[in-house]
Amino acid sequence: MRLNFLSVVEALHNERDKTMNPIVYAIPVFMLTILLEAWVARRRGVAVYDIPDAITSLHHGLLSQVTNAFTKIATLGIYIAVYEAYRFTEWSMSSIPLWILALVLYDLCYYWAHRMYHEVNVMWASHVVHHSSEYYNLSTALRQTSTGALFGWVFYLPLAVLGIPWQMLVIVGLIDLLYQYWVHTELIGRMGVLDRILVTPSNHRVHHGQNDYCIDKNYGGILVLWDRLFGTFADERDDEKICYGIRKPLHSFSPIKGNLHYYADLWQMSRAAKGWRAKLGVWVAPPGGWTDEPIEHFEPRTFTRFDVQPPRRCVGTWRCSPRCWCLLFRISSVWPRAWTEARPRCTRWAFWSRRWRWGRCSSVLSGASGWSRCVCWRWVCRSPPCRSGLGLRRRCCSRVRCWCCVWAVWSG
Repeated sequence: MRLNFLSVVEALHNERDKTMNPIVYAIPVFMLTILLEAWVARRRGVAVYDIPDAITSLHHGLLSQVTNAFTKIATLGIYIAVYEAYRFTEWSMSSIPLWILALVLYDLCYYWAHRMYHEVNVMWASHVVHHSSEYYNLSTALRQTSTGALFGWVFYLPLAVLGIPWQMLVIVGLIDLLYQYWVHTELIGRMGVLDRILVTPSNHRVHHGQNDYCIDKNYGGILVLWDRLFGTFADERDDEKICYGIRKPLHSFSPIKGNLHYYADLWQMSRAAKGWRAKLGVWVAPPGGWTDEPIEHFEPRTFTRFDVQPPRRCVGTWRCSPRCWCLLFRISSVWPRAWTEARPRCTRWAFWSRRWRWGRCSSVLSGASGWSRCVCWRWVCRSPPCRSGLGLRRRCCSRVRCWCCVWAVWSG
């Protein structure tokens, strides 16, 4: 038992050092492709981006990476423990066919995990974050949940019993995740025979739609064959424009509300229910409850997107957005070193202390309040608040020399 425990600890140490950084390293690629997509869409005259919505998606992605830094170790530890205790055999890491088979099996597990995230209320409360954007572009792919680790790990334990090593699991999982990035776009149309085999932008647009024929369809990660096999496939319709988002609009750019609002709704419904069975049913029922009645009809022609105009005094320029993304990349890599003051050209965009340290500030992340168009990350210190010239909240520290506010100002 001691040997197993030591092997788990050693594996987790290696995982921390080697496999937790690939997404961070991919961030520059994400930013460049997002800018490229926005440029192409602008040249084509297609409105696929809303800057506040895109920045909000980046904030969701950043928050998910921060939480995953802690939850990933726990979930991987469970997988390794099951692997050490119950595996039937041990797969060779040098066999290419076994790598391909591991990727296919992982994608099958992902299909069922993804399907349950849509068909069980408490799991939908976690996954609803990814569907909350009313735009469909590459930034939407980065709008990830911060609570997904609570449930998703269970669906991959059969791979541990089959004997797939944790290193192989991490790599095929990363491949499956990165593949799904490029399908979040409206600029790529149908792809012929590939639409029948793989998850393509056309197939995944259906998955993100709230039209009647789009609900609970196309769950696959890489292969759409699973949807065809289990009866959840729907083809994109040329005569009906897809409206993205969720049936109960979020109407907020706060990543905290985006992650927690449906949990709050379930809590209120469970409190109102009578009897423990009814209370439990609220959490495990499908979204919409236990009913055979069809879902309420959605009319695409009456759909309007959430849009709030910012105060004139807070309107910045396009130049601020790329600088914000670059700073988000630096934050997401979590380097515990002293940073010099960052002073972009736009007014009062970010301030940092020369002796800023993670240990001095509690990393409390929240969205901006008051001004819906300015999505703000705050590292809150133990000191009374004050107001900046732009009317955005910040915290001043008298003894601790750190400015704990980062804000992004962009044009509407």
